[in-house]
Amino acid sequence: MRFGIVSTANIGVESVIPAIAASDHEVGAIASRDGAAATALAERFDVDDAYEGYDSMLDDGEIDAVYVPLPNGLHAEWIRAAADAGLHVLCEKPLTGSAEETEAVFDYCEERGVTLMEAFMYRFHPLTERAAEVVDEELGDVRAVTSAFTFRMPDGAEDIRLDPDLDGGSVYDVGTYAVGAARMFLGEPDRVYARTHDGRDCGVDTEMAGVLEYESGASARVQSGFETPLTQYYRVETTDGWLTAEPTFDVDVEGETSLTYGVDGREVTETFDPADHYRLEVEHFADCIERGETPRIDREESVNHARVLDAVFRSAADGEPVSLDD
Repeated sequence: MRFGIVSTANIGVESVIPAIAASDHEVGAIASRDGAAATALAERFDVDDAYEGYDSMLDDGEIDAVYVPLPNGLHAEWIRAAADAGLHVLCEKPLTGSAEETEAVFDYCEERGVTLMEAFMYRFHPLTERAAEVVDEELGDVRAVTSAFTFRMPDGAEDIRLDPDLDGGSVYDVGTYAVGAARMFLGEPDRVYARTHDGRDCGVDTEMAGVLEYESGASARVQSGFETPLTQYYRVETTDGWLTAEPTFDVDVEGETSLTYGVDGREVTETFDPADHYRLEVEHFADCIERGETPRIDREESVNHARVLDAVFRSAADGEPVSLDD
């Protein structure tokens, strides 16, 4: 499968383009608003075609799918543009700024016969897959999850993640991972209570702390932010044990990872060889298209996830819990 890369964003340059090149697929074209930047990147990665303007690549590129790492607020527009060109779409999280718009872009892609998948690369790492398996098959009922992803953004940074017009903020950037992990272990919450803080007077949240509540009495505590040192972890508490892992989300593709769990008085640590979760994500996406199968991160997963993020923002704005039935 030949991929077109929509923009020269860092995540594409540093992670996804090398991942595609390392797979059985290839990058066939790169587009940028700056034609010279696209050309330079194409030369760096030995890519055949470079385009000035995203439309030019969608119209003329000899590609089968696109990877979209644009700022969050531009995702929906370019998902639709790619679908109009008959191209499958692997798009960075969040797909859109609401559950309603997420449903709409899935409708749009389905009507045009193309596959859309939200790019949660950590879900394809062996660490994540094994953690889900251990909790599901070897531990008892989950009663609590704690999950966090924070890092310290430099003071005075000029960063698109601080731009409200582009759907910036810590929730969409890193909080989405913490929420996703909680949902992976506990399922869909019944209520959400969250607080956000704009510590830079920039118009977006730079910190979030939230609680996902379940009718069973189980709960998850989630945290994100741009104001404190790097941390990315989850801990799961069950009726007979626990599991913890750190780091968990944006892990080094060349480094080992591990998880530890305890059950019935014994403690086990499992270590995983280096794995490129971006490559595994790309391969899964392409394999699903070639086989006519639904990707693991499908419409239901993305819409349900967006509903929880919507509830986080509503609760923070209203200062009270939000029911997911509302």
